[in-house]
Amino acid sequence: MRKLDPFLLSLIAAIALATFLPCSGLWADVFSKLTTFLIALMFFLQGARLKPEAVLESVRDWRLQGSVLTCTFLLFPLLGLALRAAVPGLLKPDMWHGILFLCCLPSTVQSSIALTSIARGNVPASICAATLSNLIGILATPILAGLIVQKGNIWSAHAILDIATQLLLPFGAGQLLHKRLGAWAHRNKKLLSLSDRGSIVLVVYTAFSHAVVEGIWHRVSVPDLALMAGLDIVLLGLVLVLSRLLGRVLGFSEESSISLMLCGSKKSLATGVPMANILFPVSVVGTVVLPLMMYHQIQLFVCTLLARRLAARPEA
Repeated sequence: MRKLDPFLLSLIAAIALATFLPCSGLWADVFSKLTTFLIALMFFLQGARLKPEAVLESVRDWRLQGSVLTCTFLLFPLLGLALRAAVPGLLKPDMWHGILFLCCLPSTVQSSIALTSIARGNVPASICAATLSNLIGILATPILAGLIVQKGNIWSAHAILDIATQLLLPFGAGQLLHKRLGAWAHRNKKLLSLSDRGSIVLVVYTAFSHAVVEGIWHRVSVPDLALMAGLDIVLLGLVLVLSRLLGRVLGFSEESSISLMLCGSKKSLATGVPMANILFPVSVVGTVVLPLMMYHQIQLFVCTLLARRLAARPEA
């Protein structure tokens, strides 16, 4: 049975610290500026690590890549909207915004590739699909969030400027400097991964500090958390089943079907937390990222069990 990973424990610790010792006043301003810098640095380093050739390689198998993108940016939002239409009173509005925002996010990179490898799926296709999903997600996620979350200040001129300055420009600068920094970034992959995760933990602490000051724990109860987790499980289960069926209908090989299922069902915490910090008012960011944080651990647990089961299948 998969244990809680250290990253998730760090996120829980950040929430606990923000609950009992939230930053406020001058320190809130300092942490806000620091998180803005760290988000830009994180996307810069992502751009420096990614080979520009990988973008072109990502579209080789257009049927499989298109299917992963369809699951990520179409199937998920449709399922989220359907669930809200079916049981609108199950969660409070801000929590539904979190569920819908989760549905707009790109796939993960590391876990999608690792789990595809464990399941003996099409690893090269998963590398391409996860890369392409994250590149498209930088623009697609804010647009989708503006369309389906239906908050007037999400897709504003201010949000466009923040996306450009904090995500797109740093990523593009990293791409331009790939030849100079790419080898260094790959040699220090573990250190940079620790830096990325540390940045996300700090963003979560800052977001929850604002949320605690705004009274998040008076609005979110233990039953609310259980209902959010239940909806996350339903979403994951539906996408796993439907993506598996889609692979069979399109006649994909077993390896490619596994890649579609494991890449198409993931949602990126690393992209989602910084994006939420940009797109949503500080008073609701903490509530919005809760479903995503739950989904992160649920997807790792369920898909690891699934990958191990698929790995035990007999050779073709």
